[in-house]
Amino acid sequence: MDIATIGGLAIGFFVLIMGIVVAGGVGGLIGFISLPSVFITIGGSFAAIMISNTLARTLGLMKIAMNAIHVRAFDTGRIISMIVTFSEKARREGLLALEDDLDELEDDFLRKGIQLVVDGTDPEIIRNIMETELNNMQQRHNDGIKIFEDWGTLAPAFGMIGTLIGLILMLAKIEDKSAIGPGMSTALITTLYGAVLANLVFIPIANKLTYVNNQEILMREIMIEGTLSIQSGDNPRIVKEKLVSFLTPEIRAQVEEESGERE
Repeated sequence: MDIATIGGLAIGFFVLIMGIVVAGGVGGLIGFISLPSVFITIGGSFAAIMISNTLARTLGLMKIAMNAIHVRAFDTGRIISMIVTFSEKARREGLLALEDDLDELEDDFLRKGIQLVVDGTDPEIIRNIMETELNNMQQRHNDGIKIFEDWGTLAPAFGMIGTLIGLILMLAKIEDKSAIGPGMSTALITTLYGAVLANLVFIPIANKLTYVNNQEILMREIMIEGTLSIQSGDNPRIVKEKLVSFLTPEIRAQVEEESGERE
C-alpha cells in the first residue's frame, strides 16, 4: 500500500478545512457545505465520464483508483539478481535446465519469457510476443489514466456551470439587496468544489497512475532484455550491466550494493 496517496489526500483536505476554520471560525465552515453543489459538480462530471466511456470501464473506476493506493512494489535488485542467476545456470547447464526453476518466478510476464526460451522459440518471436503484451498493458493503463485526467478537466467545468446556475437564481431576486451577498457566496461554492476535486483528487491520482505505469513498463523492459540475453548466452556479468543500465544512478548504486551483499 502506498501511504503517500492516502496521506496526501488526508493532509490536503485537513489544511483546506483548517484554513477555512482559521479564516472564518468553526461556524464559517457551514457556509462551505452545499448539497446542490455536490450534485452539480460530482454528479454532473461523473455523468460526463459515463458518456465518454463504456459502462464496464465506468464501473471499474474504483478499481482503477485503488491502483494509486495499492501500488505494486517491484524489487528491482531481486529481479535483476534472479535473471543473472538464470543466465549463469543457462551457460553452465543449458537452456533446458531453466525449466526446473520456472515455478520460482512469481511474475507471469517473466515466467512466460523464460518458458519461451526453454521451448527454443526464435528470439525475434520472443521479443514480438513480450513487447505486444507490454504494449497492450500500457494501453490498458493509459485508458484508466485518461479517465481521471478527463475528470480533472470536467470537475472545474461543472463547478463553473453550478456557479452560473447560482448566479441566474440570484439575479432572479436582484431586487432583494440582502440576498446578493449570500447568493454570490453560494454560487461560487461549486467552482471551489470543482477546483478542489480536480487539483487535489483527480489530477493527482492520474499522475500517480502514470508514475506506477512508467515503473511497471521499465521493469517489463528489463525483463525482456534479460530474457533475450539469457537466450543469446551472454556472459552473466554482461547481462547484469545491461539490466542496471536501465536504472537511475541512485537506484543502480542501491542494486549494486544489494547484489554485493547477496554474493
